[in-house]
Amino acid sequence: MRGEESSDSESGRMEESSVRRSLETLCQELNMDEQTAAEAMDNFTAIWNTYTLEGEVVHWLACALYAACRKGSTPTVGKGLMEGNCVSLTRILRCAKLSLIQFFSKMRKWADMSNLSQDFRLRMDRLERNFEVSTVIFRKFEPIFRDMFVNPQGCEAPRQPRSRKHRRLPCHISDVFKFCWTLFVYTKGNFRMIGDDLVNSYHLLLCCLDLVFGNALLCANRKELINPAFRGLPPTFRADGCVPQSELPPCVLEKLCELHDGLVVEAKGIKQHYFKPYIQKLFQKQILKGNETLLTEMLDPQNFIENNKAVNREYEEYVLTVGDFDERVFLGADADEEIGTPRKFVQERAASQAAAQNQQVEKCGSLAPSTPLTGRVYLKEKDLLVTPVSSATQSVSRLQSMVAGLRTAPSENLLQNFKSCSRDPTESILARVKTLGRTFKEHYTNNSEDTPGSHIDFAENRWKLAEILYYKVLENVLVQETKRLQGRDMSVLLEQDIFHCSLMACCLEVVLFSYSSQRTFPWIIKVFKLAPFYFFKVIEVFIRSEEGLSRDMVKHLNSVEEQVLESRAWTSDSALWSSLEVAGNKVPTVEEVSRNPNTG
Repeated sequence: MRGEESSDSESGRMEESSVRRSLETLCQELNMDEQTAAEAMDNFTAIWNTYTLEGEVVHWLACALYAACRKGSTPTVGKGLMEGNCVSLTRILRCAKLSLIQFFSKMRKWADMSNLSQDFRLRMDRLERNFEVSTVIFRKFEPIFRDMFVNPQGCEAPRQPRSRKHRRLPCHISDVFKFCWTLFVYTKGNFRMIGDDLVNSYHLLLCCLDLVFGNALLCANRKELINPAFRGLPPTFRADGCVPQSELPPCVLEKLCELHDGLVVEAKGIKQHYFKPYIQKLFQKQILKGNETLLTEMLDPQNFIENNKAVNREYEEYVLTVGDFDERVFLGADADEEIGTPRKFVQERAASQAAAQNQQVEKCGSLAPSTPLTGRVYLKEKDLLVTPVSSATQSVSRLQSMVAGLRTAPSENLLQNFKSCSRDPTESILARVKTLGRTFKEHYTNNSEDTPGSHIDFAENRWKLAEILYYKVLENVLVQETKRLQGRDMSVLLEQDIFHCSLMACCLEVVLFSYSSQRTFPWIIKVFKLAPFYFFKVIEVFIRSEEGLSRDMVKHLNSVEEQVLESRAWTSDSALWSSLEVAGNKVPTVEEVSRNPNTG
C-alpha cells in the first residue's frame, strides 16, 4: 500500500515538474516577467489539483498566463500605469500553438473553474464578438479589394535595393493590401463602439478602401495598382491609366455601396463623423505623411514606406496596451491554422449550404414552417442572403425604407385621431416618448453587465428610427382598431402607459435587431422595466400593423414570443397571474382565440 502511495506521489511530482518546465519554456519565449509567471503557475496548480483538464497542458497554461497578464499593470513614461504587461494574446497563442477558436472555448471553461471576475468575462465576450465581426469583414475585404485593385495574390513585391543611392521603388500591390487592412483595424480599434458592430465596421472598411483607392488613382504607378475593369473608375481614367493632374481624389464610396451591399447613408455618416476626422488627426500627428489637406500622396514612394511602418508600429502599440487580439493575423500565410477555421472548408460548407437551401425552396416554395405561434402567418418568402454582411445591411436598408419620408413626430392624420378622442392624449404621448428616449439613450451609452456603452451618435440614430416607426405603427393600429370597433372612442387605449411602452419597446427591438446589436431581447424590457407578458401582447399587433417588416424581423419577433411563452411568462412575479385574477381565473379556449384573434 505504501509502495502505491509512494508511486502516486512520485508520479504527481513528475507531472508537476513537467508542467513547470512547459511553463518556463513558454515564459522564456514570451519574455514574461517572473511575477506574472508565478501567479499563472499558482492558479494553474490550484485548478490542476481540483479539476481534470482535457487536452494539451500547454493550452491550459496559455489560459492561465493570459488571465495573469490581464490582471497586471505596467508603468509607462509620463502615463502612469497601463493595463496588462505588454504581452499580446496573439504571441501567447502562437507560442502555445493554440488557435483563437480553441482559446475562446478553453478560456470560457477556465473562467468558470477559476471564478474570474464579471469584468474579465465581459472583456472576453467583447474580444470574441470583435473576432467574429473581423472574420466576417475580412472575408468581404479580399474580394472587394480584388475588384478595385490588381489581385495581390501571387504577386511578390520587388526587393528594395540595399544601396541608399537607389531611388525608392513604388509601392507594390501586396503592400497596399496589407496597409489597407492594417489601417482599417487600427482605425476600428480607436472606436470601441464600432469594433463589435458588424454594420458600422463594414462601412468603416468601405471608407478605408475609398481612401486608399483615391490615393492609388493619383499615384505614379497607378497602372500596377488599379484594376482597369473596376466599375467605379472615374470617366477621366483613360485606357492608358492617365489621370488629369489637377483632379482631386475621386470618392467611390457610393459605388462601393452599390456593388457590395453597403448603405450610402450609413457609410457617409461613418466617413464624415468618424473616419475622415481620425485620418486628419493621423496626418496632424505625422503618423501619416502626404497632402494633409486632400488626404492624398500617402502611397507616393517618398511617403509610403514611412506610412506603412508608422501604422504598423501604432497598431502594435494598441494591441499591447488595449487590443489583445492582433487582427493582422488574417494577413499571414498561416492565418487558417492560427484562427482555427480553414478558409477553404468554410467556403465549401457555405456553398453547399446555399445549394441545399436553393433546392429546398424549389421543392416546397417556402422555408417558413407552419406553427401555432401567432406571428408565423406573417412570415414572407425567405430572402436568400449570401453573407452575414449582406444580411445585416439588407435589414438596415429595409428598416430605413420603412421610415423613409416620415418625421420623428405624429403625422397630421395621427394628430387628428388624437383630437377626435374625448380626452386628447397628445401631450401625455409626446411627454412619454421624450422620457422613454432619455431612458433609452442613457442605458445605450452606459456600460452594462453584458455590453459596453455605445457612442451617443449611435444612440441618437437608433432612437430616431424607433421614434418614427412608433408613430407610424401607432397610426396604423388606430386605423385598424377604429374599423374593428366601428368608430368607438380610443381614449382608453391611448391612455394606457403599458401599451405605449410596449409598442415603443417593440420598435426599438426591431431597430436593434436590424443593426445586429448585442442589446436584443430582453435588454429593452429591462431598460423600460416592462413585464415580458405585456411586451408579448403587443407583438402580433405590431406585426399586423407594419407590412414593411422583413422575414428576418418577423422571425426574430417570433423567437421573442417563444422565449416569453416557454419561460418568461411563467415566473412567480409575472404579470400574467394578476391578469388571470382580474379575468376570474378564466382562460379562453383555443377555439375562442381562433375565432377572435384580437382576444387579450
